[in-house]
Amino acid sequence: MPTITLTFPNPINVSCQIGDIVRYTNPTTVAGFQTSTTIVEIGPVTSIDRVLHKIVATISATTIAPTTSSFILFSKDNAVNNTSILGYYGELQLVNNSPHFAEMFETTAGFFESSK
Repeated sequence: MPTITLTFPNPINVSCQIGDIVRYTNPTTVAGFQTSTTIVEIGPVTSIDRVLHKIVATISATTIAPTTSSFILFSKDNAVNNTSILGYYGELQLVNNSPHFAEMFETTAGFFESSK
């Protein structure tokens, strides 16, 4: 299958990994606001070069390639990347790295007992 190399001016999001699905959209400006209605699937990520800010993905021969003004995004496979904590122990540390005072009003956690 053909591949496409996407080069970015900024670092690639740290959660992007091989196997994620790359998509793009072409934003348009309507009444001063950027809008987008169509998201096009490019294909799965096959390699990532974080030093050169490049992603290589498999692309279908019928998929129209994104332009330099396209907004690139990626999604994960829900079957592989669960959103729940697994195991018997979890720890969370919240840190304010700002020199300014900050207040946190609420936090939540979702968990369930997986075994006894």
